[in-house]
Amino acid sequence: MSFKTLMLAASATAMIAAGASAETLRWARAGDALTLDPHAQNEGPTSAMAHQIMETLVMRDHSGALVPSLATEWAPSEENPNVWVFKLREGVTFHDGAEFDSEDVVFSLNRAMTPDSDYKELLASVKEVRAPDKYTVEIETDGPNPIMPNNLTNMFMMDKDWAEANNAVKVQDYEGGEDTFAAKNANGTGPYKLVSREPDVKTVLAANENYWGKDEFPLQVTEIIYTPIQNAATRVAALLSGEVDFIQDVPVQDLARVAGTDGLDVRTAPQNRVIFFGMNMGDADLSSDNVDGKNPLADVRVRQAMSKAINRDAIQQVVMRGQSAPAGMISPPFVNGWDADMDASSSTDIEGAKALMAEAGYPDGFSLTLNCPNDRYINDEAICQAAVGMLAQIGITVNLDAKPKAQHFPLINNLETDFYMLGWGVPTYDSEYIFNFLVHSKGEKYGSWNGTRYSNPELDAKIVALASETDLPARDQQIGDIWQVVQDEQLYIPIHHQVLNWGMKSGVGTIVEPEDSPKIKYFEMN
Repeated sequence: MSFKTLMLAASATAMIAAGASAETLRWARAGDALTLDPHAQNEGPTSAMAHQIMETLVMRDHSGALVPSLATEWAPSEENPNVWVFKLREGVTFHDGAEFDSEDVVFSLNRAMTPDSDYKELLASVKEVRAPDKYTVEIETDGPNPIMPNNLTNMFMMDKDWAEANNAVKVQDYEGGEDTFAAKNANGTGPYKLVSREPDVKTVLAANENYWGKDEFPLQVTEIIYTPIQNAATRVAALLSGEVDFIQDVPVQDLARVAGTDGLDVRTAPQNRVIFFGMNMGDADLSSDNVDGKNPLADVRVRQAMSKAINRDAIQQVVMRGQSAPAGMISPPFVNGWDADMDASSSTDIEGAKALMAEAGYPDGFSLTLNCPNDRYINDEAICQAAVGMLAQIGITVNLDAKPKAQHFPLINNLETDFYMLGWGVPTYDSEYIFNFLVHSKGEKYGSWNGTRYSNPELDAKIVALASETDLPARDQQIGDIWQVVQDEQLYIPIHHQVLNWGMKSGVGTIVEPEDSPKIKYFEMN
């Protein structure tokens, strides 16, 4: 469906609903947004909350299509192929009434490129952002960047004056434990305004009566009450009792129960996300193992053995009850560069794994700590518990340390974990995003989520070159070459592709989107 068609349909729906009474959506999921600072944490629930309050130049609709938002059109400059030109929507205001214009875009993108930003990799090729006039923005990159608009779908716009007035020019140092005004307050252009926020307890949003899109989207939800409910049984009980209307993560063991309840629906779709384990292969010694003076994870044979010890089919059948797809690479099938043969390459081979361990000099194994979140991914702690037993079969004694995501993620960012679980979605639908964050050496512009300590200057150069390669077949070949190194080096241990199961009252009208980021302005309430 074209954007114009989608907008006409949405407008018609909005007119039909114009006389309807106010509708509150009580929304829950396992974890809260980590912060309201729009550039501090590139994390799913954090972005999902931000999308209700703030907006981006371009966005993905519920079908995953790239559509206009604060920019109405964009294209490479006719004069300079290194420049993307964005024409901004006129007449847009922030929640405090301030006008949105190109000055705010320049400020926001420059802010997102600073060291504490968790989005800097997406703008690593940018040389300059400038505003030739009030409603035009030019983004100049180091060589032509064919996918720049794709990189902006979660790049939220802030009001420059508001940031300056509230000491919010600098991005919150989330990993360093910093608390700021922007972490708890927000002033966006989005369809909903922040009313109140109690982190990890409740966030209340109200409809923005001056929203530019009020004639273009259903906007039938006039109030959002968001409640993080970490405990799976409690979350389901809240849906069954009518305490909440919509939960994003129905536990797999409760799918039939929810689906079989009158007035409730389970809606399912494959997610644009892979779950995997990362390993510290770069340090000379590990802090959490029992091997003195060396790092067993530095040996690719050990990493390969650990991957062979993981029984992905058992995890799919027993832990996930069929609600996953075993993975052999850390790319979802949605993504340019995904390869069916690579994704089918992971296999369980206990005897082969033992042989590799012995060959690497660890016939009796070793011990190691696995850091795992317990409120972020579907059955995250249960997957880690299953892996503990599987790795024990090849002599690796794993001590499981499961924590809420707010404590877990800084361990990865601060290089304080030797073995960890992570999940990765790809909002750009292109492998460059994976490489920039997870494969490139950790540094000023790249590698912020690369907790492996892996560093390969030659591979880094190939990753950086992707941003300016406009010959798409040649670019795809380069992507394939980089994936081959990732696979050969066993940089990560892929586990599975997640499946989304949203549970909701039958009258809540929405589709499940691959990003797991509901945009409630599209919701219809019947």
